[in-house]
Amino acid sequence: MLDTPASDAPNDLDSFWMPFTDNRYFKAHPRLLASASGMYYATPEGRQILDGTAGLWCVNAGHGRETITAAIREQAGKLDFAPTFQLGHPLAFQVAARVGALMPADLDRIFFANSGSEAVDTALKIALAYHRARGQGTRTRLIGRERGYHGTGFGGISVGGIVSNRRVFGPGLPGTDHLPHTHDLARNAFSRGQPEHGAHLADTLENLVALHGAETIAAVIVEPLAGSTGVLVPPQGYLERLRAICDRHGILLIFDEVITGFGRLGAATAAERFGVTPDIITLAKGITNAAVPMGAVACRRAIYDSVTGAPGAAAGIELFHGYTYSAHPLACAAALATLDLYRDEALFARARSLEAQWEAAVHSLADAPHVIDIRNLGLVAGIELTPRPDAPGARAQELFRALFDQGLLVRATADIIALSPPLIVTEEQIDTMVAMLRTALTKLA
Repeated sequence: MLDTPASDAPNDLDSFWMPFTDNRYFKAHPRLLASASGMYYATPEGRQILDGTAGLWCVNAGHGRETITAAIREQAGKLDFAPTFQLGHPLAFQVAARVGALMPADLDRIFFANSGSEAVDTALKIALAYHRARGQGTRTRLIGRERGYHGTGFGGISVGGIVSNRRVFGPGLPGTDHLPHTHDLARNAFSRGQPEHGAHLADTLENLVALHGAETIAAVIVEPLAGSTGVLVPPQGYLERLRAICDRHGILLIFDEVITGFGRLGAATAAERFGVTPDIITLAKGITNAAVPMGAVACRRAIYDSVTGAPGAAAGIELFHGYTYSAHPLACAAALATLDLYRDEALFARARSLEAQWEAAVHSLADAPHVIDIRNLGLVAGIELTPRPDAPGARAQELFRALFDQGLLVRATADIIALSPPLIVTEEQIDTMVAMLRTALTKLA
């Protein structure tokens, strides 16, 4: 049992069913975080943990930013909650306008959710509603990608391509299909930035069109850079070819930018970084610096106009979808303060300026024990390890635990270590992370 203040109930760890966690192992060997500031977490004992993952891909401006805290505190005392069903509050419209201004082209119609999972399910429903509104109600098929991660709602796991996220929960949504993933370890290992080989894999969408008929396909959803499945960087030309095929067949293209949005790749969006504009973008994580949960869906104006109807159309609810906490006032306050920080500290440009040093630093681990690939773009890196024949995933998990105990937080997914530090990371802290990784890899069996 952990020590707690006398006024609190005893904390024996049993009550919390932890997400994406080996609960039995954790509760026998707990690793706890008690506070955070800047680039560091602290354990209950006061030990400092350098944050190499921006929390969970989300604390882009660093921890404990006082302007965000103050905005949340002030808003809680002014307007703690307001419904957005048939009503509104000023901050919701302000955040929508600010987010829309960061999106490419005309993706400035913003629907708010509370997480990336909700944003994905919302985007899928909007795609279906759009085609139906245009008299193409046969377009109900949704295409995802192998090794794709789109949250944990039934829509997200249906278009997602991580087997463990799907196998226990039944068949998911009917009428989904999947493109192949783009990870080619044999041809693209140790690529710096976008790998050379793999653009042709986008052409598989033509095969799915031939199989199902374009008139049945509503949307294709991909992560422009896949994070949770191990940092899979798109091959050169891949996203461009996917965009062209979708245009040719009237299929909506959705970018899941829950991870890549708000500076992770040195731009407001991956769409901006790659120069490829989708029809819908899903957002979350960095939108509030993770201080209050929030998700969002950015849509082209033509999609919004088709669903909501032309001027003079019959009055009434156009999209029967939403959440109690859509555009929650505290989340909106956090978002506005976060967007101010990104602007005032030029954090997206800062991330881009650090990219060359980040790339050189992480690739310096190419000769470290167990390393079979390193991938990077923006302030993201994936370090792939040789799996143990009898225990795939165990080596990366062991490395994750060893590094935490030594003072560095990383993310382990399968046998891949993912790094995505806050955008305020310094060059010295990058070097520290890499040095700690090399030492830990050297000691790893």
